[in-house]
Amino acid sequence: MDPMILKAVLLGIIEGLTEYLPVSSTGHLLLAEHFLGLNFEDATLDKTFTVLVQLGSILALVLVYIKKLLQILLSAGHDKHARNFIFGVLIAFLPAALVGALLHGFIKGVLFNPLIVCIALIAGGFILLLVDELPLERKHHDATRFPLSMAFKIGILQCIAMIPGVSRSGATIVGAMILGADKRAAAEFSFFLAIPTMVGAFAYDLMKSYKDLTLTGTGLIAVGFIAAFFSGLIVVTSLLRYVSRHGFALFAWWRIIIGAAGLAGLLVFG
Repeated sequence: MDPMILKAVLLGIIEGLTEYLPVSSTGHLLLAEHFLGLNFEDATLDKTFTVLVQLGSILALVLVYIKKLLQILLSAGHDKHARNFIFGVLIAFLPAALVGALLHGFIKGVLFNPLIVCIALIAGGFILLLVDELPLERKHHDATRFPLSMAFKIGILQCIAMIPGVSRSGATIVGAMILGADKRAAAEFSFFLAIPTMVGAFAYDLMKSYKDLTLTGTGLIAVGFIAAFFSGLIVVTSLLRYVSRHGFALFAWWRIIIGAAGLAGLLVFG
């Protein structure tokens, strides 16, 4: 297999497996590129690939939830709860959309840094362990019934995930749990919020960089997209069942181990 295609496949698998877990897909992609050499010769393609390949994970999520999403959309005209859910997701999406548009250059140019990723992974791991064990009130058990004010607060917390290594799903899950959601509902709302957030990031990055994409680069992104779709499908269909039974401790320790290993690697290899 061509080495560039193999890299695209591996990065796509990493993206799909980590996008909906609270471990930071962007952080894992950056560390894989830095330490394993899974990067492309074109620096622009490296940064663009990380965002555009997420579309595969998005489509995997939509495929799993297509029936539920269609029911909500079709009933919005006469069902108050369906309308509130749609408004809630849009309200939660807006803060990240605004911050992402304003700070796009700073995020890509400064924060896409292995050291920042490692520190964020470790800090987020300890926060996830703490929140997972806190005796929080669990008063929200349905992700489609979150109050609008709660959805907006989750959206504010999602902005922290602009820092690579924090994890978009981690920030939204922790935020929802602190605000009273149970673990399953928190993870499911994070799924729904991912759709407009990731589609928005995809569209914005494509608009910014499409002129720089070559035929080869587009082909590599397509390969990564397919790999991300199938690996994302595995995670989406199994994550809710797992967290309902076991919580987030496994992912928290994974973050801490990967972050610590990354810091050690930076100290030794630079």
